[in-house]
Amino acid sequence: MSDIRKGAVTLKGNPVDLAGKELTPGVKAPEFSLQNNGLEEVTLASSSGKVRIIATIPSLDTSVCHAETKKFNDQAAELPNAEILVVSMDLPFGQKRWCGAENIDKVKTLSAHRCTRFGEDYGALIKGGPLDRCLCRAVFVIDGEGTVKYAEYCKEIAEHPNYDAVLAAAK
Repeated sequence: MSDIRKGAVTLKGNPVDLAGKELTPGVKAPEFSLQNNGLEEVTLASSSGKVRIIATIPSLDTSVCHAETKKFNDQAAELPNAEILVVSMDLPFGQKRWCGAENIDKVKTLSAHRCTRFGEDYGALIKGGPLDRCLCRAVFVIDGEGTVKYAEYCKEIAEHPNYDAVLAAAK
């Protein structure tokens, strides 16, 4: 098991531990293999050459995650050369249902349900507490060569990321 960052973020003011090292700008983004809502494998390399925005969220079925994913879907038009990936532990079937119900067609939802490796590699896996094994709210901007250009771990899981900073880093 990787490092545990004690109380790295909070959930409604209560400290939450995260597994894995915090990603910082300038490091190589870890490769991953996740499932899209068509049950196909998606890797970081699948979109090489493009700017990637990777947003990790606890679940699409929570109000902040719902609003964040819709906002990124709306903002995708401003980023024609970027791919926006929203990653959660939600099953691909639930992600597909949610995207259809909410008319989400510009971001790709990916499921990390098969194992915790993605969450650990990106330093976003919650360890213990009510959201054990879910992902915290974080956003990473990765350039076409796979280098992290921006990383934000939301200090409070129930709050939104800095959308302006994410968009600026992705442009």
